[in-house]
Amino acid sequence: MLALVLPAAAKITPSEDAAKLNHWAFKAPVRPAVPQTINRKSPIVNPLDAFILARLEKEGLTLSSEADPVTLCRRLYLDLIGLPPSLEEVDEFMREATADRAAALVQLTEKLLASPHYGERWARHWLDAARYADSDGYEKDKPRIAHFYRDWVIGAFNRDLPYDQFLIEQFAGDQLPDATQDQIVATGFLRNSLLNEEGGVDPEQFRMEAMFDRMDAIGKAVLGLTVQCAQCHDHKYDPITQSDYYRMFAFLNNDHEAQPLVYSPDEQMRRADLLRQIAEIEAAMQHTAPDWEQRMAAWEEELKKIATPQWQVITPEWEANSSGGEKYILQGDGSYLAQGYQPTHHTLLMTIKVKAASIGAFRIEVLRDPNLPCGGPGRSHLGTFGLTEFEVDAEKEGEKPEPVKFTSAAADIEPAPETPVIAAFQEKTPVHRVLGPASYAHDGKDDTAWSNDIGPGLRNRECEIVFFTDKPVTGVTALTLRLKMNHGGYNSDDLMGNNLGRFRISIAPVADAVLTKVPRPVRAVLALAREARSAAQHGVLFSYWRTLTPEWKEQNAKLEALWKEHPAGTTQFTLASRGAARSTSILKRGDWLKPEKPVAAGVPAVLHPLPDGAPATRLTFARWVADRKSPTTARAFVNRVWQAYFGTGLLAASEDLGTQSDPPSHPELLDWLAVEFMEHGWSIKHLHRLIVGSATYRQSSKVTPELLTRDPSNRLLARGPRFRVEGEVVRDIQLAVSGLLNRSTGGRSLMPPAPAFIFQPPASYAPFPWVDETGDNRYRRAVYTWRRRTTPYPFLQAFDAPNGESSCVRRARSNTPLQALTTLNEATSMEAAQALARRILESGAKTDAERITEGFRRVLSRRPTDDESRELLAMLERQKQRIADGWIDQRLLATGKNEVPSLPPNTTPALFAAFTAVARVLLNLDETFTKE
Repeated sequence: MLALVLPAAAKITPSEDAAKLNHWAFKAPVRPAVPQTINRKSPIVNPLDAFILARLEKEGLTLSSEADPVTLCRRLYLDLIGLPPSLEEVDEFMREATADRAAALVQLTEKLLASPHYGERWARHWLDAARYADSDGYEKDKPRIAHFYRDWVIGAFNRDLPYDQFLIEQFAGDQLPDATQDQIVATGFLRNSLLNEEGGVDPEQFRMEAMFDRMDAIGKAVLGLTVQCAQCHDHKYDPITQSDYYRMFAFLNNDHEAQPLVYSPDEQMRRADLLRQIAEIEAAMQHTAPDWEQRMAAWEEELKKIATPQWQVITPEWEANSSGGEKYILQGDGSYLAQGYQPTHHTLLMTIKVKAASIGAFRIEVLRDPNLPCGGPGRSHLGTFGLTEFEVDAEKEGEKPEPVKFTSAAADIEPAPETPVIAAFQEKTPVHRVLGPASYAHDGKDDTAWSNDIGPGLRNRECEIVFFTDKPVTGVTALTLRLKMNHGGYNSDDLMGNNLGRFRISIAPVADAVLTKVPRPVRAVLALAREARSAAQHGVLFSYWRTLTPEWKEQNAKLEALWKEHPAGTTQFTLASRGAARSTSILKRGDWLKPEKPVAAGVPAVLHPLPDGAPATRLTFARWVADRKSPTTARAFVNRVWQAYFGTGLLAASEDLGTQSDPPSHPELLDWLAVEFMEHGWSIKHLHRLIVGSATYRQSSKVTPELLTRDPSNRLLARGPRFRVEGEVVRDIQLAVSGLLNRSTGGRSLMPPAPAFIFQPPASYAPFPWVDETGDNRYRRAVYTWRRRTTPYPFLQAFDAPNGESSCVRRARSNTPLQALTTLNEATSMEAAQALARRILESGAKTDAERITEGFRRVLSRRPTDDESRELLAMLERQKQRIADGWIDQRLLATGKNEVPSLPPNTTPALFAAFTAVARVLLNLDETFTKE
């Protein structure tokens, strides 16, 4: 972690525009006095109502009457968990509300806030702001594993993680003392940026593009300011300079783009149990052989007799035309780090002028690096690699290059022969490609390769391979090396790469195979004096030495079998400190190729200052952002929560609290809520209780002609909210009321039915492995739907869901014919209509009128009016007649697999089809998707 000390904040010059500096948003909120209202008959449940009523009284208005209990019940369910109530839940609430409506509403609020589905509902708003997606974006739009971050956000809301800590962990969870896996995963907030790995890209250019995106997200999602405007020049409207922008930028500019290995809770338990069993077996082995320490020491002494090779690191230049578009970046230790595009088949050509009296061995060290999947040392999604062949030509003065012949090769990690390549996605036409021992890297075959993949838990160690020449190569003046890497899949877009990640090449006059086969971690321990070794290091030594002891063959086999049960885990995009600070400069016009004046880490002078002497770390920046003295942090968040409830924030432009934004509709209420939020431990659930417990929230949404004329957008809040729910909730409502919804929580992102053509060229740049889910996973909540940036899920796209390319804190809300066509005809919507028809027919209702009421209540929670019942019954009769006349839409009968399902008892296909048609209507009513 960096230990630089920050300079004092820059002083604002007298030439600064005083009006901008005095703008209300740049002053920390102070709790205003709760206003006194004139109309004592108006219902004031909490101070929030007093602010609303005081404004209404100035306009000669008052609050509307409270909505009916069924409407309030459904409103609370949709707002707090994003799901409609079941018939049973509505009936239970009505019984309680009959006795004491106020108490019933409080009890229901607490029940919903305690539901695991609360986190799913409210996480979606934050995931928009965090530009969450399951793919990289840009041309190739590769899949990425990101669901651990999504589940962390859901869990944070469910356990009511204080919002200040919520921010700190997302900015700098990895820098907290004894950081947990979850806190490291939380930094995925900053890593959700697009990632470009197209052929020929400059990795640094797109690292900088990701940095600009992170600054934009921090501005919109956290500060509520358009800080991105200062990337190229001083902000034209707010007192934020370009220097301010890059001073904040400097806090984020000192990290690896990490992809560590992470485990689900179940995998963590299995892993802990596995390691316990391994430790117990090794302890038993030591117990049964009291002289093991002496024997291991004797083995160590024998190893010391082997001469250590005199390795000379060489840094050959790579031929760009041979890289297939991959970039090989020379590191300070003489190794190369592969970045950018990863071709699945190429031969890297490297040349070097060298003077060596004699060469008897070539060594390739494959090294770990935080910027590689799982830390490497390879670039596959598992951190593995496949070295297909290694070839060398040696040139002597005045002679033609001659190929160097290798007699053998040895490595400290060697998979079993014919080890299959593990693909992230199934290939269309599998090709024979296998991994195995060191000999595979010089057998002249393109379908075999040496690899580090010896199974989960063991595969991500640094390793090396040594190639032994048939005779000493002398008088060499130049070397040409060819590293063949042909063990990727059929394309480079779907996590099918399998190349070396970071590697270093050395030569030596002579080397020893026995010493080479000793794993690098063991050799590192052997280099230490015995008395200086820790218990863990002694364990590393024993775990290797026992494998060489014949009498423990049976125990070693057991241990090897246990390691094969080790959970595979998966990667997550996070940040990890580099340790050494990058230089940050102001960029001319925001061009990464035109750095000008260097800057130190700092913050805008118009906002609150940093603590004196604070180190220049992300953690310092995170704590500054989440400080109670921040003028905008709490305001921006409470405004967005208000926006979610009422359709528009107290400040309409929720991404911009700056001078160009329209003033808040209720400025004192905004500040009161911000202070109340902070003083109650930044509790988001406390904020929810305040809002849903208010008379303002509980108003009827019925609008009078007068209110429509005077306040068409309901900014004065003289009536309750009424607007269409988000696209995810539209889909969840259909699944929930039909009985299809799978309510399990968390886990991998899922691929519900979607048109196959959108994942094929030309709609998609390359074939994308979208495979429709089967079974209950087909009906999980929409928050778990796979989000592909370049081909968004059509259902959600039709309902204005953002595609995750940039931070979104305020969704558009359109109403188009396409939306009705989607909910009428989309595959899952049709299945929901069939399932709803089945529920209606199996409900026990005796007559069609009773069945209509049953279906209506399941979808809308309330009973139909007489007119509504007559209209639906008439439609049902028309459908029956059409079917009797020989017309039937087979989609009304077919399931998602186009098979006719078994029908409910005493039901004909014609009756089922007719009720499916009615169910389609119920599932597409405006009221079905409207928060009333």
